[in-house]
Amino acid sequence: MAQTPLRCIAIDDEPVALEILRDYIEQTPFLELSASFRSALTALDYLREHVIDLVFLDINMPDLTGIQFMKALDRPPLVIFTTAHSEYALESYDYEAVDYLLKPIEFDRFLKAANRALARITTHREENAISPATTGTTDAVEEESILIKSGMEIHKVRWKDILYATGAGNYTTFVTRNKEIMALMPMKKALSILPGNHFFRIHKSYIIHFRHVDVIEKDRVKIGDAWIPIGEAYRHSFLKRIHPSE
Repeated sequence: MAQTPLRCIAIDDEPVALEILRDYIEQTPFLELSASFRSALTALDYLREHVIDLVFLDINMPDLTGIQFMKALDRPPLVIFTTAHSEYALESYDYEAVDYLLKPIEFDRFLKAANRALARITTHREENAISPATTGTTDAVEEESILIKSGMEIHKVRWKDILYATGAGNYTTFVTRNKEIMALMPMKKALSILPGNHFFRIHKSYIIHFRHVDVIEKDRVKIGDAWIPIGEAYRHSFLKRIHPSE
């Protein structure tokens, strides 16, 4: 069966930046550009009448910032933030973003973010096919939850409640404040179903939820009472993600 493209819109007040986004979207087979806007206010009107899977959204705009735009939506689609200002990176972690792209945006980095969006929506679509509790892609995303199969049980977990995940072989254990859920799922699969702008793989055996990090040291981070190591192979990419300008 052919894959249904992700319906997306692009919003940026800079004509050149908007044209680059349009070009990148057209080059990506699983994306379908429904509309593009230089005004966030005009885009808000459009979303009142149309259902969209994904929005590429500039943060720093004159009439309405990207953050204000997201706050104004009752049923927001998935979002990938774009900006020329790296200081917005940490602020974007507080919103339901798939990824954060720093301008000038290279196509390979754009494609990586788009693939993260595809993985999240594909996972939700698969869950919808087996779960009567969800009624569609948008509703599933709205619930901000993932389904984790553990043995004969299926647990519905809000991703905001996940502190970190730890893996061993083909198994991953998701740790929340009040329970641990072990799933027959490799770390790579676990990373693909979690929001890429909030969860980082910092070690071959650990994925962390950045929102719950209390302390960051050179070789480890602290979440609650747990100290989690930062692997040598992951240190540079992790530090670059939290400090994009460095």
